[in-house]
Parts: sequence; structure tokens; C-alpha cells
Amino acid sequence: MSANVPELLDAWKMVAARRRFEGQVNLADLTRLQGLVADTEGTCTYALEFARDEIVRVSYVELTLSTELPLTCQRSMQRFLLPVNVVQRLGLVRDEAEEASLPEEYEALLVPEDGELRPLDLVEDELVLAVPVVPLSPDGEAVDRDWAPTEEETSKANPFAALAALKKQ
Repeated sequence: MSANVPELLDAWKMVAARRRFEGQVNLADLTRLQGLVADTEGTCTYALEFARDEIVRVSYVELTLSTELPLTCQRSMQRFLLPVNVVQRLGLVRDEAEEASLPEEYEALLVPEDGELRPLDLVEDELVLAVPVVPLSPDGEAVDRDWAPTEEETSKANPFAALAALKKQ
């Protein structure tokens, strides 16, 4: 993590001060992401900007991140880099009742009672959400293989043979 981004931030103080933080983190440092990617090579550049929207009276943090996630294409089984560029406005709420009052363009972020947030948790959450359920490389071709049955499979009795015999009667 970059030196100028604290490990913990007081969300409400950052909103009052209208603070902005920029940082960079190695993908290897994001433990929840590790099982979703092909490997952990690379870095993620991010920015957190705390502010208050006076029109709709919402305190928020705007998270901007940019990286390339190394994934395995499920069509070709080859490694590829998925570009990820996210800009997400997270409306800061104290309890779930406040969530309903957020405008559509805000995603709710429940802030603990002490107001402390971990910037890397926010970054990792967005990266985990950016990983597709079935990663497919845009220029990957399908693996074309002839999957012939093994000798053992062909020598086994067909379980439906008995049904076919009954059908003929």
C-alpha cells in the first residue's frame, strides 16, 4: 500500500475535511482476491475522495481504481489480463434504515459506529465484484479436442439396454 494512505480512516472526519487519497497496492496483498485470479502479478492504482453532496445531503466516498486482473479464460484455458476501471460512489450510512434514502447512483456503505474504514477493504471489495463468474478472453478461441470414449467406457454394458428390451415387448 502507498505510504500516504493510512491503514484506517475516520470516514466522518475525512468527509468534513474533503480529503483525497491516492495509492497503489500489489494484487498479492489482497487475500480475498487470490482465489479468484490466475496469479497475483500486478498492481492496482486507486483513489479515494471523501465529500458531501449538498444537493441530496449525502456523505460519500468516491472510489476510483484501475488495474488488469490476470484470469484464466474458461474457453481456451489460457491466462489473459482483464482491464478493470471502476468509478464507484459509496454513500456512507450509519444504519440500514438510511440505505433506502440514498439516490440510485449511490451504493450503500455501512460505516461502523467508530467511523473507521479500511481503504484496502474497499478496493478489494470492488475488485472481487469485477471478476466475472465465467472469465472469457475476448480473443481466446475454444479448445477443439476430440474426446473419444475410453475402451473401458465402451466395454461397459449400456444401462439403458434393459429398458430398450422392455420397450420391444
